Amino acid sequence: MNFLRHYLLAVQFFTRIPVTGALAQWVGFSPQLLRASAGHFPGVGWLVGSVACLAFALLSLALGGSAPLVAAVGCTIVTVLLTGGFHEDGLADVADGLGGASERGRALEIMKDSRIGAFGAMALVLGMLAKVSLLALLGARSPSGVLAALLGAHVLSRFWPLLLVWALPHVGDAAGSKSKPLVAQISGRTLAVALAWCLPSLAPLAYLQGPGLLAAAALASGLALLWMWRLFARRLQGFTGDCLGATQQVCEIAFYLGAAVVLVRP
Repeated sequence: MNFLRHYLLAVQFFTRIPVTGALAQWVGFSPQLLRASAGHFPGVGWLVGSVACLAFALLSLALGGSAPLVAAVGCTIVTVLLTGGFHEDGLADVADGLGGASERGRALEIMKDSRIGAFGAMALVLGMLAKVSLLALLGARSPSGVLAALLGAHVLSRFWPLLLVWALPHVGDAAGSKSKPLVAQISGRTLAVALAWCLPSLAPLAYLQGPGLLAAAALASGLALLWMWRLFARRLQGFTGDCLGATQQVCEIAFYLGAAVVLVRP
């Protein structure tokens, strides 16, 4: 029952799915519960990825499989609606902060501003274009492969930020940060729970497209994590909640890129 409570709390925190009324009272809330729910971040990826797969499949069927670009746009819209653009907002804030200031303190100050600047707008547009174009390419080459890639990317990209939490200190505003209770402490058990969510989600891609494609996708996503880790360590000497959202987005796109590189090779 604790497993279910922790998972529902993660769903409540990372999506717009309502957990209200008697169910919310049963789940409860405390900093300890919120920390325990961190291991279920990839489990939220199962939910979001499954909905994305369903949207892509239904649109492809409705259009006779001849418009993978439309299906890619549609499934992306659905995931943004489901999460409330939570991670995309982090990407925009990080781009504004790091692009708009070279000094650490000023960058953190800009990241706390809810307004989107030029760097944030560019990051959002380019990120969405990269995601949609790669999904369309995957869908054109392999209708089943793109569904497996969607699920794997959404789950694995929500595991990588937990390693960022484990490796770097939190440098955001402790008083006003929503992520502070979530990432104040992260244990080996939390990482083990998160990894347990990941492994089954990657099996369909290995089965349908082969272990080589899965390895390329996972490697590209992991390299994206290392790049983000180095960037935050050098520029901020730590991470904020926005950094976690930005990392999820970059690692998700990198997963699609790694899969596409192998899939389009003759």
